[in-house]
Amino acid sequence: MPMHDWTRVEAGIYHAFHHEWISEIHRAVLRRLPKDYYSLPEQQAAGFGPDVLTLKIEDQEPTESGGGVTTRVRPTTKLYQETDTDFYLGKQKSVAIRHVSGDRVVAMIEVVSPGNKNSAHALRAFTTKARQLLEDKIHLLIVDPFPAGRRDPNGLHAAIFEEFQDDPLPLPPEKPMSLIAYECDDRIRAYLEPIAIGDALRDMPVFLMPGYSIEVPLEATYMAAWEAVPRRWQQVLMP
Repeated sequence: MPMHDWTRVEAGIYHAFHHEWISEIHRAVLRRLPKDYYSLPEQQAAGFGPDVLTLKIEDQEPTESGGGVTTRVRPTTKLYQETDTDFYLGKQKSVAIRHVSGDRVVAMIEVVSPGNKNSAHALRAFTTKARQLLEDKIHLLIVDPFPAGRRDPNGLHAAIFEEFQDDPLPLPPEKPMSLIAYECDDRIRAYLEPIAIGDALRDMPVFLMPGYSIEVPLEATYMAAWEAVPRRWQQVLMP
């Protein structure tokens, strides 16, 4: 299923799809997580909130998951960037983001909505929160199905990374949308896959701890969510 042009429909149509996609991602992630992890879909808050939380129950390395063994192989994406070696994260204590159960959040999955980019204030709130999470060593997977625009001309990753690096990676003009996986350790590693309307979505990693990740089946979950889009709007979105 190709990525559709969601700018062709009203925000409410996309948000209905967004809800379904998040539910599908949550179920897929839950099946793949090691036994000492779980995920929960969460409501958006203050312009940026985790769509899917991945939480760790105990402090130990992940081993087996429902879908197999977590991988220690770093992903290969078209673009890659990391912060300098002297950019040390977590040097001072910070407040961990927690679920109401009190368990520690280790990762978040965020599917961007139009509201995250519809004003300079909204985009700044999003990128500021993303940087705070990365500095707190919360791994992120961000899916941005909306083209780079005048507020983020080089793409969402460049807007997030501009405070970390002087040369954030711009998106190629022919692929103005992106899938971004962030791995946090003593530096931040960004695995960036540019996409365009009509592209199939590749699986992307969500890191549970440095060096350990599981694959999130973005294409399969997108297709499952697409089935819930009314035919009237599918016809508008189809190329």
